[in-house]
Amino acid sequence: MRKNIHIPLFCFYKKEIITVFLIFFICIRNVDAQNIPDTIYLPEFEVITNYIQEKETAGMKKSKVDSIVMKEKINVSLSELLSENTTVFIKNHGRGALATASFRGTAASHTQVTWNGMNINSPMTGMVDFSLIPVYLIDDLNLKYGAASITDNSGGLGGSINISNTADWNNRFNLKYLQGLGSYSTFDEFLHIGWGKSNIQLKTRIYHNYSKNNYTYLNRSIINYNPETNTYENPIDTNNNADYTRYGLLQEIYFKPNERNVISVKYWFQDADRTIPRATSYEGPDNSNLNNQNDIHHKVVSDWSRYGEKSKLHLQSGYYYQNLLYNLINNVIGVGYIPAIYSKSHQQGFVNKVSYNYDFREDFSIEAVLNANYFTVNSIDTVKNIGYEGDRAEFSALIGLRKSFWKRLNLNLILKQEIVDSKFSPFVPFFGFNYKLLKNKTLFIKGNISRNYHLPSLNDLYWQPGGNPDLLPENGFSFELGVELISHHSEKIKIQSEITYFRNDINNWIIWLPSYRGYWEPMNISKVLSQGFEVDLKVTGKLRKLNYKITGSYAYTSSKNYGDALVWGDESYGKQLVYIPLHSGNVLVNFEYRGFYITYQHNSYSERFTTSSNDVSKRDWLYPYFMNDLFFGKDFSWDKISLSIEFKIYNLFNETYHSILYRPMPKRNYMLQILFKYN
Repeated sequence: MRKNIHIPLFCFYKKEIITVFLIFFICIRNVDAQNIPDTIYLPEFEVITNYIQEKETAGMKKSKVDSIVMKEKINVSLSELLSENTTVFIKNHGRGALATASFRGTAASHTQVTWNGMNINSPMTGMVDFSLIPVYLIDDLNLKYGAASITDNSGGLGGSINISNTADWNNRFNLKYLQGLGSYSTFDEFLHIGWGKSNIQLKTRIYHNYSKNNYTYLNRSIINYNPETNTYENPIDTNNNADYTRYGLLQEIYFKPNERNVISVKYWFQDADRTIPRATSYEGPDNSNLNNQNDIHHKVVSDWSRYGEKSKLHLQSGYYYQNLLYNLINNVIGVGYIPAIYSKSHQQGFVNKVSYNYDFREDFSIEAVLNANYFTVNSIDTVKNIGYEGDRAEFSALIGLRKSFWKRLNLNLILKQEIVDSKFSPFVPFFGFNYKLLKNKTLFIKGNISRNYHLPSLNDLYWQPGGNPDLLPENGFSFELGVELISHHSEKIKIQSEITYFRNDINNWIIWLPSYRGYWEPMNISKVLSQGFEVDLKVTGKLRKLNYKITGSYAYTSSKNYGDALVWGDESYGKQLVYIPLHSGNVLVNFEYRGFYITYQHNSYSERFTTSSNDVSKRDWLYPYFMNDLFFGKDFSWDKISLSIEFKIYNLFNETYHSILYRPMPKRNYMLQILFKYN
């Protein structure tokens, strides 16, 4: 067992912290007079204009998930939405099982995730399980690619995913109820109640998901001899012991005492229980090697925003607690079921943030941000009686300077310093720009260059057995350059496209490998080079009473190991990292006419290797797959009541595919969804 004890950071850096806070309190004197921008709903109209991008995001690639996509995916997890509608690669261990995200050929721990501004990456693993985040808890979802993520948190070598909930200050009362019934005894239920006035808003969301998840599949991992036909055949197996249940609550309170101030508190509780199916290669008895995992979490975050004529002050404080219980049992003849693993893990996080923005002029602004976070982990396997205790204290300061020139050029300089467990982390600078190439056309060139780093997770350092306390932090430089075009051919059509080249040089990449001791251990790869390009296209328009929307994206991602060839050997040097597809893409086509709508969704990945040598002669690789979904439905409306009925077909062409080796995915399946609304 290992125990880390740390004295609060301010004891070591009292002078520096006091100086920064004095700057904040002096700036607060300027916070006055500005009315907070309310949400005002008007009849639908379109504004066509030339514009320059915000100087605060100059050089950054950001994307926002479309409202139609959010509507179509309301009953699924965030992992499915991201895999089918973005260039983010989702490593999915099976329907309802663990799902992690990878930007631009980086690892899952290189993706930072925030919920209403609070980082929710696990201090244990450094990752987020996206299968546990229901889409219908999300009001706004945006992605920041590459170095753009440093404005949220350090460590996002690939990027960040930001989940937000928002208030509707015009709401008086609304109610939504969703009921879904699908294949494999799948049931989805969701209730949303909102109430409020011009100065207070309350929103309550309650949900429950269940699936027996017992689909059949052709098991290509096992070959049986059929004496009747004198042939060898792959058996048809059932995905047994794979059921999952999730239920939870999201409560939001928004209060606006006056036009200058907004206060909010958000609380999210979830209990998720799932059995984990055995690998398709398993040929043991049915009553052995049974896995189960239970995740319970509580998250609460409070915010206060104060608006001035030229400034904004934002204070945030949050807390989360997560309890994870994993067990594996085997049946011993004459004894019964005996646990082989009974692992309990408790995680806590205290997150605090102060930010201040001031506009000296319309073309020049400054931002200052302070973060103070503290995390603890207690993990133990009671069968083997091994585990660890660890904690981590983080303090960071960020300064951002933004300047516009001639209403065509924006420059963005960010400087960030972090102190972790009383030690200075690498200094992080960021410089970005965007330039409007043509005065009367919305054609931009933009780019950035930045340094970034990522600390090992507490599991990487202290996991028993295998943790490596001598691991070095991952660090590197990133560069990206892109062109964005927004074109209005008429009032009836709008085209938005963007192409971006990126390059990440990452040193000391952390990877877990089997060791001579008989268990896996993490180690550093001296260098990984991830580079490629992304293409995004969005077309929206209207033909008389027919509304249409077409979106698509494509990514070419080369992520290769350039570590020491003497250590890795010729077979792995210069080869693609495992599970990273070289090509990926998706297309969505939506048509809507008089309340009827139909949506076609396609996404695909090229082959993925599961060995560092990329040896296609072995069976341990994943062949390309092409996934297709089709949704169609009808919206009905009567005064204050509306009803939406939708039928969904997943895996339209009945493809056989895998996301993870030895983890089967379902063939064609269906979902009937009814959404009732009262406003």
